[in-house]
Amino acid sequence: MTKTRAYGRSRLIRLATTCTAGAALLAACSTTSGGDDNGGGNSGDLTVAGTYPIESLDPHGTQGASTGTQLAAQEIFSRLVKPTADGTLKGDLASSWKPNKDVTQWTFTLRSGVTFSDGSALDADDVVASFQRMITLNGPNAGNFPGYTMTKVSPTEVVLKSPAPDASVPGKLGTFYVLPSGVGKEDTAFFDHPVGSGPFTVHGFTPGQSLVLVPNKKYGGTKPVLHQVTVRNVPDLSARLTALRTGEVDVVWGIPDDQLASLKGDKKLTVRTVPSSAEFTMWFNSSTPALKDAKVRRAIWQAVDFRTIIAKLYPETGKPADAPVTGVVLGHVPQSPVAYDPAAAKAALTAAGFDFSKKLRLQFANDEFRPFIQAVVSDLQKAGVRADPLEKEQATFTEDLIALKWDINFQQLATPSYDAASNLGRLYTCAANRMGYCNKQLDGLLASAGATADKQKRTHLYGRASQIIWRDAVGMYPMSVSIAYAWNSDLKGFVPDASGLPDFATVGTDGS
Repeated sequence: MTKTRAYGRSRLIRLATTCTAGAALLAACSTTSGGDDNGGGNSGDLTVAGTYPIESLDPHGTQGASTGTQLAAQEIFSRLVKPTADGTLKGDLASSWKPNKDVTQWTFTLRSGVTFSDGSALDADDVVASFQRMITLNGPNAGNFPGYTMTKVSPTEVVLKSPAPDASVPGKLGTFYVLPSGVGKEDTAFFDHPVGSGPFTVHGFTPGQSLVLVPNKKYGGTKPVLHQVTVRNVPDLSARLTALRTGEVDVVWGIPDDQLASLKGDKKLTVRTVPSSAEFTMWFNSSTPALKDAKVRRAIWQAVDFRTIIAKLYPETGKPADAPVTGVVLGHVPQSPVAYDPAAAKAALTAAGFDFSKKLRLQFANDEFRPFIQAVVSDLQKAGVRADPLEKEQATFTEDLIALKWDINFQQLATPSYDAASNLGRLYTCAANRMGYCNKQLDGLLASAGATADKQKRTHLYGRASQIIWRDAVGMYPMSVSIAYAWNSDLKGFVPDASGLPDFATVGTDGS
């Protein structure tokens, strides 16, 4: 029998709140539950300042793929499978998972005895209903599963079917969270005080400002030691770092390189950088006549001294990339470096009949990347290549990216599934047409890699695909990105995360 639940406003405990001009950030206009009051000025409290605001707690909605929502969701809800801090996968709700022979169907067996924070049992009905809700809402995470269906086999077993072979399903499910069945598509009231099966529950939430979490007493895993976790949004970097130094916040991450030296000199702090799945990626628009020839694209790559630029701008958080995906991603295979040689670059461009009088449109978003782009433009100019840096608002950037209204496109491209299928397999096919490049041999390799669950075979195939992408200079691949963390040295059990989504459930333990 299918469970039905109603999560209307009458079920929620709601406290009236008042905003005053002098109210502290954490108290401002917050929605709080009437549950246990575990917070308040003791050693069991943790305050962190994330890199991005948390605007929504709905992991299936339009904000579902945002860093803020993902950070909150992993503490409140559970997934079938989740990545560990280094990107390897482990079961969360699922005790095991396996594909069929042609990798078009995955069967997940659920752990028994899991309950939500309201004490109700979590079973296959909840998993299937959550998947259907995600697909119906058609948020960004639904884009990982076009045409996929999920069905219940038994109370402890679900099957996910794909229209074509897909070996990357477990990794992609890292952004799929399970809610109680009965949560409607537009049930905003549910997220005022959501019911989940993660290690924490929501004690208070002010969108864009703060999220306060307390331990979930019904959690089936190792229960958090902390009494309370507060995630604050402090947009100003200097204010964020000052709060860290004064002890107002305990953990900060996403720290720029020029601030790391002073933080390392503070004996009260631990500072560490960890490799991430993100990579600076500069695609060429191969449909632009001037960039149609792979020899031209390769020569332009030769004209930029990326190693020196990285050493100056990102000495702590950057290193030269050696493949189209970073080392923490399944499918990473190192390629031969492209040597900086402006003289050879200019000679090759001249031989190819390149028109030095025309400017290339180099688009990017976010002003934090401006110094990097300016350094690239300067190096290109030394080889006679003129580039016009076009900084765009994010919405315009995305629209123009898809419409191919650019010649060189810069973005920091992450692989949140830690699987090359969601980067190479999704973006580099002829059908995707993301960079005006089409190679049927590459298409075949990517399809074959997605059709086997054998990790060794998949890595070999992605390595061959990367070789083509690298050889044809589909883009320039300057830098693998690391994430810099700093935290109070008294904290125990804090583990920096490769995706910028640290888990607070283990903080306060001895880490053993």
